[in-house]
Amino acid sequence: MKFAFYIVLAAIVLALVAAQVGLLRGQQPADLGVKDGRLKPPSRTRNSVSSQAALVPDHPQRAYASIAPLPFKGGGAADSMRSLDAVLRAMPGVTVVEQRPDYLYAQAQTRWLKFVDDLEFWANPTTSVIELRSASRLGREDFGVNRQRIEAIRAAYLAAP
Repeated sequence: MKFAFYIVLAAIVLALVAAQVGLLRGQQPADLGVKDGRLKPPSRTRNSVSSQAALVPDHPQRAYASIAPLPFKGGGAADSMRSLDAVLRAMPGVTVVEQRPDYLYAQAQTRWLKFVDDLEFWANPTTSVIELRSASRLGREDFGVNRQRIEAIRAAYLAAP
């Protein structure tokens, strides 16, 4: 019994050390961005959400990944993206990495294990919404973390002036 406790304790310590030296960050995908009016499709495993999941009707995680886009605010795309940028910059653990007038890329890092998720937002001029995608870099299951984060972003964005 005592031996099992020490094994579990050692595993926890190793995980925390690995996290602190950056071994759990994963690699930034090379294929992010908007191509032909689309963000990268959702992951093939249960670790991402995308407002454009319906554009890939035969995708194995389409139902899991589907999430609503953000509506434009009254001032249009520019005001909407500025408001979204302010919301993201105020969120703990979120860093805005790239910002253009119609596109925003951010990274969200978990507090203890330092896992990184990639967040993309694109102001779609055709539909007057902000398309979005949030995906974990590592693992096959996110336990709903990306959806919860996007819904928290949505609530703050909708509440912002």
